[in-house]
Amino acid sequence: MLPLQPMRTLAAFVSTCLVLSCGSSAHAGAPTDQTKTAVDQIVLILEDPALKPEAKTDERRAALRREADKIFDFEETSKRALGPHWQRLSPRDRQEFVSLFTDLLERSYISKIERYSGEKTVYAGDAIDGDLATVKTRFITKSGRDIPVDYRMHRKNDRWVVYDVVAEGISLVGNYRTQFNKILQIASYEDLVARLKGKQIDVGTPGEPKPKEPRS
Repeated sequence: MLPLQPMRTLAAFVSTCLVLSCGSSAHAGAPTDQTKTAVDQIVLILEDPALKPEAKTDERRAALRREADKIFDFEETSKRALGPHWQRLSPRDRQEFVSLFTDLLERSYISKIERYSGEKTVYAGDAIDGDLATVKTRFITKSGRDIPVDYRMHRKNDRWVVYDVVAEGISLVGNYRTQFNKILQIASYEDLVARLKGKQIDVGTPGEPKPKEPRS
């Protein structure tokens, strides 16, 4: 398995932002409104008594995935994470990569979001520049720690969708681009695909302590 540092990633985003929203401050435009709508739907799923039993796990997770597909542009995230290597792929390879990468991200965040226990996200407004926008929030942990999380969005088919997440200055796209580049420098694209298929690339969560280095 490729060793990874615990990074603030999409798992971080969904396990923090898509939990419970508090009142927002500053300017709240369409990007913030659409993000909060996604939050409301996620919370409804998590709090639905009919979906809480273990026997309903598959149904609950399928519902969470459907909501994620509404707010995330997984193709754009995949394209940016793969960087210049994306241009070398055939349409069929691009489709496969998006599917594998999306599965990685969803598999990770769903396990995190199901741990939801009332953490808060405060919306601090959004900034719009043409077809790009950033929604700024602060995630408040149970211990009272305040973690800044920004959601980079773009306009797609008259909706705002997320393509990158930055938590405490660490970008989801930048993190994966670095990891993928490291693999592609020493191996082939086929090897990267094999690692994705073998679930050998993991993600971390915000505020997660880095593993201690083994003593020599």
